[in-house]
Amino acid sequence: MLKTLQAKVIAGEPLHSADLTFLMHYPVLPELLAAAHAITRVCAPQRFDACSIINAKCGRCSEDCRWCAQAGRYHAVTTVYPLIDKDRCLQAALACERQGIHRFSLVTGGKKPTAHDFASLLVIIKYLKENTSLSLCASLGLLSLEQLAALKEAGLERCHCNLESSASFFPQVCTTHSYQEKIAVLQDAQAAGLSVCSGGIIGMGESMDDRVQLAQTLRQLQVDSVPLNLLQPIAGTPLAKQDPLSEDEILRTIALFRFILPHAYLRLAGGRRQLTEEVLRQALYSGINAAIVGDFLTTSGATFAHDKIIFAQAGYAV
Repeated sequence: MLKTLQAKVIAGEPLHSADLTFLMHYPVLPELLAAAHAITRVCAPQRFDACSIINAKCGRCSEDCRWCAQAGRYHAVTTVYPLIDKDRCLQAALACERQGIHRFSLVTGGKKPTAHDFASLLVIIKYLKENTSLSLCASLGLLSLEQLAALKEAGLERCHCNLESSASFFPQVCTTHSYQEKIAVLQDAQAAGLSVCSGGIIGMGESMDDRVQLAQTLRQLQVDSVPLNLLQPIAGTPLAKQDPLSEDEILRTIALFRFILPHAYLRLAGGRRQLTEEVLRQALYSGINAAIVGDFLTTSGATFAHDKIIFAQAGYAV
């Protein structure tokens, strides 16, 4: 049955609910990971896609996302600063470019930028486009179609907006904006001619079925860059005492995402420092073919020089 489903995915056929239930409960994890590996080698891009992000504006957000240190209503300790200037942003982008990183993303806290900040972001995007060869991405909240079109005109190539989890679980971790608002951003970004990046956080208390529903939604939306974040509990947030996922559950989740999204970049993102090097290698084997490298938003990342060695050893062109 496992080999049959592997062949079905490689042939381009969608999986049915019974197929996914079988995979969720498949008892021999190494066999499941090997099947996901086979799908990755046939269907997914083999050049590893590394992206670095800059936290361009930080702190005291109006939203109530229960995992986030920047939510103003919680008591997490985080630095607060306004939108960075274009020269500082360029310095960070050039540092990434010198390391061989090809994608650079601007991330701002808050539901969406103010009119003043949005005008400044357009200037920054144009400045980076003129002075680097980087592919530019941005995660700026709940933007309108007009704003997304303006960013595209300025030189942006990709818009990021995580769905975070399934539609049914999302209200348990955020109530100040809706799942449909996030979907609308992705659809409007595509309408504006941008590619899209969207994934979620695992380990917030959701079920494996929630993760499968998220992956299916991303497939329906034709998302080809899918960040998978591991919850990193932060003191002062409501999820500060959430129990970590087991290594086996993390690896099973990655394999299931590869079965559902055979052609996507599955991007290991926040929380990856929780993984031992051995588990990281297993994650790369079972479907991960992209990552956010360097520092993350409010937690530490990993050095790209060491990452490149591991990515190459996993068989990817870097």
